[in-house]
Amino acid sequence: MQAQPLRYTPAGIPVVNIVLEHESTLTEMDTPRLVKLQLKAVAFGAQAETLARQGLDAVCEFHGFMTNARNGKGLVFHIQDFSKT
Repeated sequence: MQAQPLRYTPAGIPVVNIVLEHESTLTEMDTPRLVKLQLKAVAFGAQAETLARQGLDAVCEFHGFMTNARNGKGLVFHIQDFSKT
């Protein structure tokens, strides 16, 4: 996980932008396949404050939703909940 410093919206809401990293092995057509993924993500409020305190090597399970990035280039995962695994 890569994280930018915690910041605040003009309304005073905490926000943190992070890049999540995923790595796993799965089987596709009877062949093991290594899957690696980096995903831009954002969290607001209490979730942002808690994430900002996590270590960059923390292993977590995230829940939320995907949407288009504000600039229209790519996707952003909006974190609504997470837990350390």
